[in-house]
Formats: sequence, C-alpha cells, structure tokens
Amino acid sequence: MDQTITGQEIFKKVRKIEIKTRGLSQQIFSGQYHSAFKGRGMAFSEVREYQYGDDVRNIDWNVTARFNHPFIKIFEEERELTVMLLIDVSGSNEFGSKQQLKKMIAAEIAAVLAFSAIQNNDKVGVIFFSDQVEKFIPPKKGTSHILRIIREVISFKPQHRNTDIGEGLRFLTSAIKKRSTAFLISDFISDGFEQPMKIAARKHDLIALRITDKREDELPPIGLVKFSDAESAKEFWVDTSSQDARNRYRHWIRKKTEQLNSIFTKCGVDNTLIYTDEDYVRPLMKLFKKRSAR
Repeated sequence: MDQTITGQEIFKKVRKIEIKTRGLSQQIFSGQYHSAFKGRGMAFSEVREYQYGDDVRNIDWNVTARFNHPFIKIFEEERELTVMLLIDVSGSNEFGSKQQLKKMIAAEIAAVLAFSAIQNNDKVGVIFFSDQVEKFIPPKKGTSHILRIIREVISFKPQHRNTDIGEGLRFLTSAIKKRSTAFLISDFISDGFEQPMKIAARKHDLIALRITDKREDELPPIGLVKFSDAESAKEFWVDTSSQDARNRYRHWIRKKTEQLNSIFTKCGVDNTLIYTDEDYVRPLMKLFKKRSAR
C-alpha cells in the first residue's frame, strides 16, 4: 500500500497533520500533558539552613561540615523535559485494513505529542528503528524542528523491514543521558525486548503506545486467502473459512497480547492500545488522566 510520494504531496500531508494535531494539542492535550508528564524529576536548586521538621535525608553534609551548622538541599520540579519518540518503521506498520495505515496513525500521534511538548517548552527528539536504528534526530525545541519531525515520519524510507524493539530501546538508554519521557510507538509484533525495556524503564519514564488493526485480531471467514509477511516478504495461503484455523489464530493473538501486557507490567511501563479505525484521542486522554491521578 506504500507508494512513492512527491515533495509537494509530503508538504500537503505535513500541513494537514500540522493543522489537525496542533489544534488537538492546544485544545485537548496541553493541560493533560502538563499534569501527566511535567515535574516528574526534581532538580537541585539551592541550600538553606536546616529548620525543625525538615527531612534529614536532604542534609548537605559538605556544607554542614564547612559551616559547622546543618544545611539542607532544596529541590524544585524540573521545568523542562526531554521527550523522546521511538517510532517503529518496520514493514508491518504499512498495514491498515480500513481508513489509515498504522504508520500514518503513528505520524499523527507523534505530531500531537511533539506539539504538546513544545507548548510546555520541552525538547523533542526521535529515534526511528526497524531491526536497527535507522535515524536519530537529537532533542531540540521549536516549531520548525517539530515540522521536520513530522516530515520525516511521513516520508522516511527505512533500509530494513524487520523489527527489533530492543535495539531502539538500547539506543535510547545509551544515547540519552538525561532522564526523559519516552514514547515507544509500535505495533509490538516483535519478541525479545523485555530486558532492554526493563533497563530503559529504570532510566527513563517509558510509555508504550501500541497501534494495531482489528484485522490483526481476528481472521474473517472469506475463504482461501494469500497472506504476505510485510517484513520477511514470505507468502502463504490460509483457508479462513476453516473454523479451526480461525480459532487457532485467535488463540495465538490472545496469547501474544497476554504476554505483551505481562512484559509491560513487569517493566512498570504505562501503555495503551490504539486501533487504526478508531479515534486515538480517547485512549491517549485516558492514559494521561490515569497518570495525572497518581
């Protein structure tokens, strides 16, 4: 379904996504984003003399020793976040059975998050990954930077089609030294990423946004169908009129989903599920409100 698009078509798509997502971020997401993600880190501000009732764990022992009088460290919420978007650009994201491909939903969500971030004076960076890191855009501020990100999300052509989520997470852990809020946007059709996810989640505030299509949940009974693996390019036939085949596929999908949710829970990663044919605003808002309520 993916076709080569001209520079003018890219510009039109960027402009369309900019108008839609900028409006959403201003009208809906800005307040929820702020309360859900701002002030997660505490930065050292200054020292002052110890007062009765202060937490003794905050005593600055170096200053206390120098003046022979107790002083404590004062911390304040960090006013600036680094937001990282980890975007899966493997072949499976070129699927979509109804209105939009998974990759276009990913582009809109990335744009909404990016515009919400810059409204709060945050830096935004991107890691595009397949089975390796395809491109890294370092965190920066500004509208022109955000528009570059959207343009890249729409027009980026990966060199590889397979998926290795762990590779993207390992790069995040090594490349971004300061704690960030990292959104992992993928369909999660991949295995073997639990350990790198656990490590990344210890260092960063990691959120998983799983994009899927309802045709991936269940096979419709439409007879003999030739399927093509978007990542390996292998083709195979499936008799979808067979109740047994549909049941086995349904069981496999359910098991994969349970395993995935178990990994998110073990790693302490907030997550939400977004379908290609549904409005992504509702699941994102639900996720934001859940985090704000903590």
